[in-house]
Amino acid sequence: MTEQPRDLTEGRERGTISLPEPVRSPWFELSRRLLAALAILVGTVLLVYLDRGGYRDGTGPDPGISLIDAIYYTTVTLSTTGYGDISPVTDSARLINAFVITPARIAFLVLLIGTTIEVLASQGREMFRVARWRKHMDHHVVVIGYGTKGRSAVQTLLNNGLEREAIVVVDPSEVAMQDAHADGLAVVSGDATRRGVLRRAGVADAEQVIITTDRDDSNVLATLTVRQLNPDAYIVTAVREHENSPLMRQSGADSVITSSDAVGRLLGLSSVSPTLGTVMEDLLSYGDGLEVAERELLVTEVGSQPQSLPDQVISVVRDEKVYRYFDPVVSQLARGDRLIVVRPAKELPWAPRPGTHNEDAATDDD
Repeated sequence: MTEQPRDLTEGRERGTISLPEPVRSPWFELSRRLLAALAILVGTVLLVYLDRGGYRDGTGPDPGISLIDAIYYTTVTLSTTGYGDISPVTDSARLINAFVITPARIAFLVLLIGTTIEVLASQGREMFRVARWRKHMDHHVVVIGYGTKGRSAVQTLLNNGLEREAIVVVDPSEVAMQDAHADGLAVVSGDATRRGVLRRAGVADAEQVIITTDRDDSNVLATLTVRQLNPDAYIVTAVREHENSPLMRQSGADSVITSSDAVGRLLGLSSVSPTLGTVMEDLLSYGDGLEVAERELLVTEVGSQPQSLPDQVISVVRDEKVYRYFDPVVSQLARGDRLIVVRPAKELPWAPRPGTHNEDAATDDD
């Protein structure tokens, strides 16, 4: 098993904050400029060595210069040290020094000094961006695990109006970090079962936490840690096996989604009734056909029956409990109720109702 570098491992344990960068990495620029400086150095060494007959060594027994002398002369010349022990004596060598080596010296210094300043400025700018990000990060959503499920969850949040700046991804994978950055998301690289990593992601101030790693045991540990850091956060977690759902709820999850059962049920429905499978897939996909949405009850709808509303009501949320639309408890809608409806995908999920404009919601505060 290949041992990972110590600094990389420690960085993942601590949780390194990485914000999406619209330009190339400063380390890429540093490498590119160092290669350019090396090319200038090598080119100058070859130029001096090929014209070695025009140079004299005033300190050695042999006035001629070797390849090592050419390297020595180039380094002290480009660095502006200039001891003067090796010097051009012919007109051609002096002209080459004046019109080739001197511009190369200037370019060499500009590359090194400019790169140093840019790297320092980039580091300072990154520290400032992280500090500003921390200052404005409050009531955000933390997504733990940026695989297929994590990306789909984030896309659904974005499609429902959540800003990218309000989402933080936690994942130790370099590939996940690159994918999240490509999607314009901030990333904390590290193990989500460690308190320090979750603290860097601002879990203590998060409004919601979505846990979607590929291991149920990791999800349980992450859920326990999140709940300890933030007793008020709404935690949604995925499990692969149904028997782990009770354990996940005991760990503090508010909502548990069994991915294998959901996929298996959809496969079974599609086998028994292809049309029913198509409808279920339509409900699960975003942006086309039908959508399941939650909205507030309007003042004009208070006292109505769920079946009588223009929307296709499938459930009613009352006092944080979900009732099916035919349940006698919700036979008459009351202030503070929220409706789970099926509506066309073109309608905003949080809109009061298709065809309504600026109507008051029937909340308990009215």
